[in-house]
Order: sequence, then structure tokens, then C-alpha cells
Amino acid sequence: MFWRATPIVQAVMLLLLAASFWSWTIILSKALALGRLTRQTRAFEANFWSGQSLDELFDRVGARPRTPIERVFVAGMREWRRSFLPNGSILAGTQARLDRAMAVAIAREGERVQSRLAFLATVGAVSPFVGLFATVWGIKHSFESIAIAQNTNLAVVAPGIAEALLATALGLLAAIPATVGYNRLGAMAEGVSASLENFADEFSTLLAREIDRSQTPMAQPAAMGMH
Repeated sequence: MFWRATPIVQAVMLLLLAASFWSWTIILSKALALGRLTRQTRAFEANFWSGQSLDELFDRVGARPRTPIERVFVAGMREWRRSFLPNGSILAGTQARLDRAMAVAIAREGERVQSRLAFLATVGAVSPFVGLFATVWGIKHSFESIAIAQNTNLAVVAPGIAEALLATALGLLAAIPATVGYNRLGAMAEGVSASLENFADEFSTLLAREIDRSQTPMAQPAAMGMH
């Protein structure tokens, strides 16, 4: 059916097959990556709440943070360390700067997590219409065959109808997995982003507590020890 189709329909079929292949590549790779990120996020949170010193944790992961949650943590800790004056007091507005630093890190990581999902949304939305275009073209080819042969025999119209139906099937073959994958992966990506936001809120609360302690009368300079 492919070789008997018109060049226009053949081009559309190849385009839909390529879109389907690339969609499956994205779906599989993103599913594995997001599953790994979820596990890494839980493992880091377990280390974070294990009671070890935040300074020790930062010294271990700060030079080369590998996961989104580590990069959010490092962004907050770097801003925290920059907020101390030589006499050990904390600069005014530290809490706001910490929140902004982690918010920027979360936004950056969210863009990375959501990367390539827009392609799935595009394929899911456009592929049926691309297939419909090829379907209309194939039916047009069938009517042209009827006009040329001046015969409505099924053998005359069958090739055009067959290529039209094949184009429709390929459009759905590309669109359905892309739509399902986009919805599922989008939910997983939102879960990762929500975990980052929750972690940033909890981390910000810890830092705010340290700031309040440093500002109480007779308090020692704030230090990030056990928590």
C-alpha cells in the first residue's frame, strides 16, 4: 500500500512514522530518567533528614551536584554562606535572598525535567490532522482514478481508499502513544517539581530558624550543625 500510494501520501506516512519513532524514544528515555530522579530525590531527602550536619552535606555534594534536589540544596547553602559578615552576624534580607535563590534553581530544574515533553504534546495534537490530510488526498486520488477509468469498480477505487485508511491509522499510531505519554510523563515531572518545592520550603524553614536564633539577644553566631 505504501509503494502504491501517491508521493504526497508517502511523504506524510514517513513523517508520521518518524514522529511515532521519536515519540517512543522520548517516552522511554523520560520514563527511565524521571523514575531515577524520583528515587534520587527520596534518597537525598533521607540523607538530609538523617541528622548529619548541613555543612558536611554541602561539602560533599556542593562541588558537583548531580541531581535536581542537590542543585536546589546547593543554591540555598551557597546563598546562606554568602550572607555572613566577618563578625559572624547575618546580612539583612537573607531570608528573601535564600528563597529567591532556591526558586530560581527550582524553575531551572523544572525546565530540564519538562524538556522534550512539548514535542509529545505537539505530536499528539497534530498527528491526527496530518493523517487526515493524507486521508483526504488518498480519497481524492480514488476519485481521480474513477474519472480516468470511468468505472466505479472496487478495483479502481481500492488503492486510493487503502492508502487513505493507512494514513489515518498511522496518524492515530503516532498520536495516541504521544498523548498518553505526555499526560503520564507530565504528571511524573510535576511530581518531581512538587518534591523540589516542598524540600525548598522545609529547607527555608530551617534556615529561617537559624536566622531568628542569630538575631536573639546574647545569641551565638548562627551555624548549621545537626538538625
